[in-house]
Amino acid sequence: MSSKDDNVCNEAVYDMLFRTHSKTIFNYIYYKFGNKEKAYDAVQQAFLKLWENCAKVTPPKAKSYVYTIANNLYLNVLKYEKVRLKYADNTLKVSNESPEFLFEEKQFQEKLDKALADLPENQRTTFLLNRIDGKKYAEIAEMENVSIKAIEKRMHLALKTLREKIEGIR
Repeated sequence: MSSKDDNVCNEAVYDMLFRTHSKTIFNYIYYKFGNKEKAYDAVQQAFLKLWENCAKVTPPKAKSYVYTIANNLYLNVLKYEKVRLKYADNTLKVSNESPEFLFEEKQFQEKLDKALADLPENQRTTFLLNRIDGKKYAEIAEMENVSIKAIEKRMHLALKTLREKIEGIR
C-alpha cells in the first residue's frame, strides 16, 4: 500500500477525486439516463462505493473505478425500466428576435432533440460528450471502455444520421 497521503482513504485525496471527476461522471450518466435525479444518485452511490472500498482502490485507478460503478448502476436500472432521453425545457429567453426567427429556432430545437433521442444510446452519448462537454475521443474511449476507433465510428454514424435528419448540422 502507498503512503497515507497518497491513499483514497485520505479525505483530502478523496475530496480532490470527487471535485475533479464528479461533474464529468454526472454528465456521462445523465446522457445515458436522460434523468438528472438518477444521474445524481448514480454518482453519489459510485463515490460512496469508492469511499467504502478506499483501501482497495489506488488514486490512479479511482476515476475508472467510479465510472465503472456508475455505469453498472445505470445498467441495473435499465433492467427494470425503459428510459428515453429527455431534454430540459428551454426557458423563455427575452429576445429582440422576430417571432418568425423564434418559431424557426424552436422548430429546429425540436427536430434536433428528436434526432438526438432517436440515435442509438452509444452514438448519442459519444456525440454529447464530444460536442457539449468538449471531451476528446481518447477520453470518451476510456469512459466507455472501447477503442478510439470505435468512438470515431460512433461519431461518424451519429453525424451522418443527424445530417440526414436535420439541415445545417456539421
